Amino acid sequence: MTAAEISPGLVVNTAVPARALSDFKLIAFDMDSTLINIECVDEIADAAGRKAEVAAITEAAMRGEITDYKESLRQRVALLKGVSVKSMEQVYRERLKLNPGAAELVRACKKAGMKVLLVSGGFTFFTDRIRDELGIDYTRSNVLEVAHGELTGRMVDQPWGDICDGEEKRRMLLETCTLLGIEPRQAIAMGDGANDLPMMGVAGLSVAYHAKPRVREQAMVAINSGGLDRLLEVVRVA
Repeated sequence: MTAAEISPGLVVNTAVPARALSDFKLIAFDMDSTLINIECVDEIADAAGRKAEVAAITEAAMRGEITDYKESLRQRVALLKGVSVKSMEQVYRERLKLNPGAAELVRACKKAGMKVLLVSGGFTFFTDRIRDELGIDYTRSNVLEVAHGELTGRMVDQPWGDICDGEEKRRMLLETCTLLGIEPRQAIAMGDGANDLPMMGVAGLSVAYHAKPRVREQAMVAINSGGLDRLLEVVRVA
């Protein structure tokens, strides 16, 4: 894949034609380390004194070194057993921030008439709050089981399945395109980890944001410095 740095920290595949934001009808975001600044599972683990152990698994999974994402997530969630919901609230209030340019990019997309999808291997505890803060249209993520105000170390199965992994992200993007009556080529997918590659692979424009090497290599656009709204340097805004 031939790519060129069109400005510092912004790399574009030279085969990608010039596009306008209005050419697209949907944008799909990963959450952890893409739309927001942290990996939520790692920060929750900090409350249990297990951040280093959990973060090592997260890093390996995001780099694509762990092939069974579902099992890696089950392992990490098991290590969260006993963490209180109060501690999770503290992570949300004190550690979680939107990444630079996130609100601006979502606003520009909505102004262009696009729908916004948040699809995450993370947890509804956080995705629901980000959805409400940014006015996101659709979400899919995992549910942490809680009993007596504490995490049990398990996740709750949902009507669509058990865990939102890379294949589920891809399926949700395609399902949302069908719901909207659009083609996948009219969708943008943004992510940073290996579990984002399946959805990025079916979208009309794939964008890596401060991503792992494998993801940067396969994306049509790589934002390696600056905010999410640098995408607007690639797609024209009417």
